[in-house]
Amino acid sequence: MCRLILASGRFDTRAIINAAVAMGEGRTADHESPFRCHPNGWGAVWRQAGAPHGLALHRDPSTLSSERARACGAWDTETDFLAVHVRHATVPRNAGLEFTHPLERHGQAGPWYFMHNGYLPTVHTLLGLTESRFDSAEYFDYVVDARRDTLDPGATLAKLRAIPPGGSSGNAIAVSPRRAYLLHYTPATTPYPRYFNMRRLMGPGFCVFASEIIPSLAPAERWETLPPEQVIEVPLS
Repeated sequence: MCRLILASGRFDTRAIINAAVAMGEGRTADHESPFRCHPNGWGAVWRQAGAPHGLALHRDPSTLSSERARACGAWDTETDFLAVHVRHATVPRNAGLEFTHPLERHGQAGPWYFMHNGYLPTVHTLLGLTESRFDSAEYFDYVVDARRDTLDPGATLAKLRAIPPGGSSGNAIAVSPRRAYLLHYTPATTPYPRYFNMRRLMGPGFCVFASEIIPSLAPAERWETLPPEQVIEVPLS
């Protein structure tokens, strides 16, 4: 169970990272889930000139704090795309750098980075595996074809709907060198529907998607709750 935030356009990088800190520490929590603090690592991916494929990456298995946030290369970078993931390990043994998002895959068209909020313990069956080791990695393998650099929204939603019952949410951010995607999908049976709501903030020249309303970015009335079952493409120009 995790928190996600994605910003695109003209925005304050430090404000977005501080928003992730606030979500990770539970300061903006307004939901029914017992998961308010998210202490099991954090990571970020952002556009940066000169980085391989134009994307820079940060992973830290420590708890995100204001101090740790300053160690991220994005803190002092002006960018037009940034996504941050803050983690609460649903399976306690799956903690440490190996399990810290963004997860990474490399294919013919370049890298993919993936951040997941939710628990999908049945998705491994669709890969022909007998048991699940790390559901987010299995979800990544299932939903993203690393040989391509795009996702088809309709086909992706069909894949999400085909996941066998038993999980909580497929909310995710998938990033390739040319495009990012917000996957907003939570089964109606989830016990924490508000926890898995995604919100959108639109402003002059920028857009922010976040797991929670962040008052430091804008008052609550400016945040829109996204309708369910969407795959939203964010071009990286």
